[in-house]
Amino acid sequence: MTLDDHAEEVASDLGVDTQEVKRKLEKMAEYNVPMSEAKQSVRREYGSGGSGTEVPTRDVSEISTDDSNVGVTVRVLSVGKRSIQYSGEREVIFEGELADGTGLISYTAWEDFGLEPGETVTLGNAGVREWEGDPELNLGEATDVERVDEPLEVSYEIGGEAALAELEPGDRGVAVEGHILECESKTIDGRDGKTEILSGVIGDETTRLPLTDWKPRPQVAAGESVRIENAYVREFRGAPSVNVSEFSTVTPTEQPVTVAESAPRYAIQAAVAGGGIFDVELVGNVVGVRDGSGLIERCPECGRVVQNDQCRSHGAVEAEDDLRVKAILDDGTGTVTVILDEERTAEVYGGGIETAREHARDAMDRAVVAEQIREELVGRAFRVRGSLSVDEFGANLDATTFETVDEDPATRATQLLEEAQT
Repeated sequence: MTLDDHAEEVASDLGVDTQEVKRKLEKMAEYNVPMSEAKQSVRREYGSGGSGTEVPTRDVSEISTDDSNVGVTVRVLSVGKRSIQYSGEREVIFEGELADGTGLISYTAWEDFGLEPGETVTLGNAGVREWEGDPELNLGEATDVERVDEPLEVSYEIGGEAALAELEPGDRGVAVEGHILECESKTIDGRDGKTEILSGVIGDETTRLPLTDWKPRPQVAAGESVRIENAYVREFRGAPSVNVSEFSTVTPTEQPVTVAESAPRYAIQAAVAGGGIFDVELVGNVVGVRDGSGLIERCPECGRVVQNDQCRSHGAVEAEDDLRVKAILDDGTGTVTVILDEERTAEVYGGGIETAREHARDAMDRAVVAEQIREELVGRAFRVRGSLSVDEFGANLDATTFETVDEDPATRATQLLEEAQT
């Protein structure tokens, strides 16, 4: 059945406008609500298809994904605002977090209820859905919002204030202060066609994270310290990413924001278990160099590595030479593949692309470049800093620094044991 068919079926049963039902179903479909659940939610909203019992009142900790609709009294912690697109149109939604004395829960409001951080409200007939494995409240046309004069005591920060290290994917309506370390303009293929964005890195005393400004503004520039309000957090290669929308505000801070000089150091096993860390330091021994290292060839169109001038996406191409290392780093708790770009590979190899080409021509074998790199690296200890990503193919760290370790082996072993136990 098509969406129109589902809408007509429900509207016919309820005796209401089909287009109104369709709009409600579309909203829930945008957030990946299963159609059967969406239809039942609409029926409940109009007072049909439910159990006929009153909506239960819950504490936040009692709300589960088995609930359909609930009533709850909560303190508003944060209010974010952004637009989403469905059916070719833009829809403005409000989102953030709510809490009571028992716990915290996120919400999405499809109407502007005028919620303000810090106020206490009683929500009647709030929908419940699953979002990334947890229950989330959905506030819509059928939801009643009543202001409560006496503030509800909660143990959570009000206003969405957070240090960068405290952010998690899915956070909405957050406020952060940081120093923009890198920033460049990019053109991407967005939902509305070609879109200009700003992409960079922001840091504070706790960590560094990727930053995207979807509505480029002059305040977002390398070297600037800024306060960003009403930001939301997405996942980027397993790590949090700060996103600035058209509704966010960006203002200069009165004082420059200090950025941590060093990255947090992890044992490899602990880092990989975290699923991704944007800025991390690992120390271990290189125990091998993978195939695909040394003097390689890339497609000029997409940048993928090619074999025999054949790209998987673009067929026969005039390949371009590049240098790369894929080194296996082992610290006794686990392994990770460290990726070195052209610049860092040249430092390890002792020469750039032209030197590598000459080496390969003299030997009549491009593999000699990788062999020399292997001799330089295998069996030695290195300190690596970079961005760690973990997926079904394994753990990879794109290195920003790659340095030999001059620590005493006994000291390093002791520190490794301490890291493994934390």
